[in-house]
Amino acid sequence: MAKVILEPIGSPLEKLMSSQEYDQNRNQMEQLEQKFQAMRDEVKAGWGPKYVERVHQKGKLTVWERIERLQDKGSKVFPIGTFVNYGILFGEGSQARPSPGAGIVTAFVKIHDRYTMVIANDNTVASGSWWPQTPEKIIRAQEIALRLRIPVIYLVDCSGLFLPEQSKTFPGKTGAGKIFKMNSLLSAHQIPQIAGVFGDCIAGGGYMPIISDVVYMTDQAYMVIAGAALVKGGKAQNITSLTIGGSDIHVHLSNCADYRVHSDEEMLIKIKDEIKRLPSSAREYYYYGGEPSDPLYSPNDLTGLFPVDYRMAYDMRQVIARLVDNSIFWELMPRKGEEMIVGIGRIGGLYTGFIANNQNLIDHTSLKSVKRPGGILYKEGIAKISAFSRACNDDGIPLVWLQDISGFDIGPEAEKQGLLGYGSNLLYTNSTNQVPMVTVLLRKASGAGYYAMAGMPYDPVLQISTPLTRLAVMEGRTLAIGAFNTKLDDNFNIVFTTQEEYDRIKAGMQAVEDRITGDMYPINTARQRDTDEIVFMSELRDYLGAIIEMSYQSIGYRRVKNPRIWSMHDINVLSDI
Repeated sequence: MAKVILEPIGSPLEKLMSSQEYDQNRNQMEQLEQKFQAMRDEVKAGWGPKYVERVHQKGKLTVWERIERLQDKGSKVFPIGTFVNYGILFGEGSQARPSPGAGIVTAFVKIHDRYTMVIANDNTVASGSWWPQTPEKIIRAQEIALRLRIPVIYLVDCSGLFLPEQSKTFPGKTGAGKIFKMNSLLSAHQIPQIAGVFGDCIAGGGYMPIISDVVYMTDQAYMVIAGAALVKGGKAQNITSLTIGGSDIHVHLSNCADYRVHSDEEMLIKIKDEIKRLPSSAREYYYYGGEPSDPLYSPNDLTGLFPVDYRMAYDMRQVIARLVDNSIFWELMPRKGEEMIVGIGRIGGLYTGFIANNQNLIDHTSLKSVKRPGGILYKEGIAKISAFSRACNDDGIPLVWLQDISGFDIGPEAEKQGLLGYGSNLLYTNSTNQVPMVTVLLRKASGAGYYAMAGMPYDPVLQISTPLTRLAVMEGRTLAIGAFNTKLDDNFNIVFTTQEEYDRIKAGMQAVEDRITGDMYPINTARQRDTDEIVFMSELRDYLGAIIEMSYQSIGYRRVKNPRIWSMHDINVLSDI
């Protein structure tokens, strides 16, 4: 009978690098993290203390106060989409305003030991209005909940679309209307949806809670197709939104809501009680004889493990050792496709598959005296991760992709070996996988390698970036050389006849390099939803642990095989032949 044998992996820091090198790396990373933490704090503050006070004067809690009352004591909240719209102003001139987090908070919140997806209007930002990219952010959260089959909680306090920007929010395929389709799909797949209406709930905001299984309203909440101001204008009636759509109407007459409560605090207690009624997490059932354990080497080490210069290599196995329980790991096919690392570990007691780019120099498969760089996909590595990805999908093992990739191998040898075909096979595998996949962009995420390693277009259940992430087709310097290729010789030196011409070409190349490098800054990809969240290195294990637990929380919607009958055992036997 096959058993999963996990072996020790990793080394103490003192055996990896000098204390001076580690401190240099750590200082650089901490400086980056301080900048991102300041931006996180800025987003979390909404429109600031003045608007927090305005919420309190209405006898209501702010969005984060509501979430804090929902979450289990001592648990962590894992936001996603924090930086959507970051740094963008909407409106004209002196009236231009930011929309921190697109005016919506989406986060994984543990309630009664079950993870939920909370989707909550930030009532300190234009009374919870929907801005450009608000619908897309909500839809992304709903998609993740659908994939993981976790309950969705809507905390609704929404005054409708931010009308001056309605053309960017209303009409498109991922506009506001798609939210209600996702409500319907979640319901059709029996995903619990619970809505609490705390205040304004106008137009589209009024539809969002209705499809939920249970709808609560506070005394000062209302749900209306059109607010009182619009009704007055259209029908010349002197009314208020509360009189036409308050809890008296919808709980007792229209039956569009189920229960009325008197305060935010009471509402949150009732929502928690609803979650308590749901089936408990299946997490412990899937421990298969194990239990959660910390890594032998601290995840905090990751803050200083990555070199200051992104072009320098590091040992990816040391990263894995600081993510998996007890720092033990079952690496498969270690002598095949050495530019890739694949294997099984546990996170929080639960089996997890890993696919990672080896950064170190590796032996050339046919030229034994030649070394070639890691972080690049060659034929054997592509075949290796295709087979492993399919096996994880067949066995029901959630997959974590640790990306630090420069792209595919190029040149005559690569074309003769048919890398296009092998790469297409990998893309097909990732496109058809049903198992939850999490993609982590550690540093470089370049070219088609980003796609091949389950980048965002291949629907990972979550894609995480770090402060070091550089997501682009190619690096700025490489692109500048390509753009000015006709002005360079075979050694990429500038060809010129006058000093003025040389200066002009050099300045042009530098401008291209600077612009591309700026575009690669991770806040830019997070701003436009090309990644779900920017996570600090020391936070990686916690984020991964939450997603992996959610992957095992619900039962009956995907295959999860007993480890004795995994396809992995067959791969392991065949790789030794």
